[in-house]
Amino acid sequence: MIIKTVPTGEIMENCYVLYLQERDDALLIDPGDEPEKIKEALGGRQVAAMLLTHGHWDHTGALHAFPDVPIYIHKADAHMLRMTRFTAGSFVQDVQPRPAPTDFVTDGQILKLAGITLQVLHTPGHTPGGVCYRVGDDIFTGDTLFDGDYGRTDLPGGSMAQMRESLRMLLSLHGCHAYPGHGGSMRIA
Repeated sequence: MIIKTVPTGEIMENCYVLYLQERDDALLIDPGDEPEKIKEALGGRQVAAMLLTHGHWDHTGALHAFPDVPIYIHKADAHMLRMTRFTAGSFVQDVQPRPAPTDFVTDGQILKLAGITLQVLHTPGHTPGGVCYRVGDDIFTGDTLFDGDYGRTDLPGGSMAQMRESLRMLLSLHGCHAYPGHGGSMRIA
């Protein structure tokens, strides 16, 4: 599997492009902003699905640029795509509603998209519907886990107690490579 990290937007959120070399389709995880930059990283591949780790504005801003592509999100964060007061976008005056989700993910669910098998890990704390996507030993952690840090819990729907439980679970995945929503990737020791 090829993983391309595409830093986008004012606060450099990571969009991930995942694909198999032999296929002409790809997955997007957290298409936050700068759709032209994301399209360039696709290298002509068609987007099979967009997977959201949570519903905040900085991880959903480019959804509109890929019409008719399925959007996957946990049901507990789905309201953020239409009710912008929950997206934290008011900090930067981004209060545009996003396209509606097409599919809801649940903890432990296995997805097979674009030839890639992913497991959904529900990791609330940053948001109630925060999830990570695991592909073998690679985990896309959104704003749950960063290199040496974790996501905020003081925004609407955040919970420090839930974040502690989510971090315990993620930090037990020794040897996995974590790809966060912001900053560089790291190995879970």
